[in-house]
Amino acid sequence: MPQTHVPLWLLVALQAAVSGVSLVVEIVAGRMLAPYVGMSLYTWTSIIAVVLAGFSAGHWWGGHIAERPARQALSHTAWVMLAAAISTAAALLVLRLIGGPVLAAVEHPVWNIVILTAGVFFLPSLFAGVPAPVLAQIAVMQQEAQSGRSLGAMFAAGAVGAIAGTLLAGFVFIPWLGTSLTLAIVTAIYLSAAALLFWLARPIKHKVVALMASVLVIGLGTLSLTRLSSCTTESQYFCIRVLDVSADSGSPVRRLVLDHLSHGTSARDLPRTMFSEFTAMFDEIARGRLEPGPFSAFFIGGGTFSVPRAWADRNTGPITVAEIDPQVTSTAVRDFWLEPASMTILNEDARVALHRRPDARYDVIVGDAFGDIAIPPHLITQEFFRLVRSRLSDDGIFLMNVIDFPDRLQALSAITATLNSVFASVEIWTEQSLPTPGEQRVFVLVAADRPTDFSVVTAAAPEQTRFAAMAKSFTDGLVAKSAPAILTDDFAPIDRLLGGHLR
Repeated sequence: MPQTHVPLWLLVALQAAVSGVSLVVEIVAGRMLAPYVGMSLYTWTSIIAVVLAGFSAGHWWGGHIAERPARQALSHTAWVMLAAAISTAAALLVLRLIGGPVLAAVEHPVWNIVILTAGVFFLPSLFAGVPAPVLAQIAVMQQEAQSGRSLGAMFAAGAVGAIAGTLLAGFVFIPWLGTSLTLAIVTAIYLSAAALLFWLARPIKHKVVALMASVLVIGLGTLSLTRLSSCTTESQYFCIRVLDVSADSGSPVRRLVLDHLSHGTSARDLPRTMFSEFTAMFDEIARGRLEPGPFSAFFIGGGTFSVPRAWADRNTGPITVAEIDPQVTSTAVRDFWLEPASMTILNEDARVALHRRPDARYDVIVGDAFGDIAIPPHLITQEFFRLVRSRLSDDGIFLMNVIDFPDRLQALSAITATLNSVFASVEIWTEQSLPTPGEQRVFVLVAADRPTDFSVVTAAAPEQTRFAAMAKSFTDGLVAKSAPAILTDDFAPIDRLLGGHLR
């Protein structure tokens, strides 16, 4: 029999609280890692694997602690909760300290994700896994006549707590409070759990109280001084940063960074100037095919709204932009001189937006929601391209950017083949220069019912750059050589195709 009695409801509440905040940390992990390694299938796979590994090791450790007398087990678990509070409070600082060195030392993108995740989140998960077997053991020993019900209540408390923590992290903590304050709340809850466990394992020594007070002060101080990569705004989707890249303070130029990737640059006084290769190609190819216009346009993704802003300045025709993150739109209005009255802005997923407007027709649809290894899979499938085709006018065109490695081109080949299954003509445009070894090359795919009448354009990006369409023989040969599977809603392994060069 245990040496102290703990009400079952208190054990259940404690288990739910610890389980809940441990899942909050798991969700916050995605936001914390995104500015360093982006948010992709690899990132979430690493987070889930590391957190589960930590929980498993913690449960094993907690099982050994649970074999001790109740007071001693509670005291040991209290110390573990102190360690959980310390490791959670230090998570942002640890990530800041090891993030740069790991990325510099480990070139393999998947391995640096795994190492960063383990270095920051294994210990908090390890400590969070310890209380469950200890509390369950005490509950069962105290309720021998109803041990099954007690055990079931403890398992249910863990599951309910995890659900609540997940919902609170995604819908309340991160979007409304931010990462630092969320971790401060988790730290405070771990400290409260430690205090409760020490109280249950009475008597409490004065040095324990002093230590807990020190952890609280130091931990919350660390969190207040360590913010997540200086995010300008933390939204439901991104860590949003606005960087001033002006050469002249009197003529401001700003860059938008979402998580770890640049998503556009705009100048206040040069609304028609493009600062990236793919936006320059979007602008020149679309206007070259559709002018003198007017023409209607639909954009998949907003970012800095560079091309929509340029076309609004040229008065090319009605413009609709589907930007899923309202905070990105607000940032574009506040920091990138976007005039929202000049276009229709839909803060929803582009595929949903197109699906909800079956009667809408556009002369050009521009896919600008793609970058690095973080590509929305549902926006590159045959089903989506068919939806795009159904929303185009009779002579409409679809343009989308793709970033791939010229020495492989597996992603480019698969997306081209998928577009070929829907459109009569698919062209691959890129800068008219030889790639350098290991370079990531920016491509723009142009899909329509007829080929483009021209094959070369010169545009400012912002320096004058020549872009050209690859010969049809190259496009056909690329697809024939790699024989890619058609990407569908059921199977679109874009992370693997882009990450194939990592093997």
